[in-house]
Amino acid sequence: MQHSAWQYVAEVLRPEELPMLAAHALVDGRDSPALRELAGLPSRSDETEIRELYVQALHELGIPLPDEEAAGRCLLVRLAFGLAKDELSPKGVADRLSMTVAARTQEETRFLSVAADYSEWIGPDDLPGWENDLRVRNVGSCPFRG
Repeated sequence: MQHSAWQYVAEVLRPEELPMLAAHALVDGRDSPALRELAGLPSRSDETEIRELYVQALHELGIPLPDEEAAGRCLLVRLAFGLAKDELSPKGVADRLSMTVAARTQEETRFLSVAADYSEWIGPDDLPGWENDLRVRNVGSCPFRG
């Protein structure tokens, strides 16, 4: 559940995924009244109710919600590792940058700059060069590897 907290704030998790996440947390031995209630909800339940129960369950389990900056930085790390391990394509990285992420280092700034250059208007001839820039110039010096 702690790993999901930053995903929730970074809007990586959709509300309809939270009841199943709660069910898995119960199976893994976590327990709280709100977690049980959330796990029993259908995924098509009211989003507001799902969100409220999720936040309440985190509170009951003693798991703090990170602020948006911390969640954004976790998202950035996840995307960089996904790209470095070939689990995500460069386009996949760009598509998942759904929130503003503040860069703190030169490497992070370069990574975000190249990732942000992607748009649906990039031409097919330009895509290989852009993908190469994202992989080589950024992952080669990725600050998130260690």
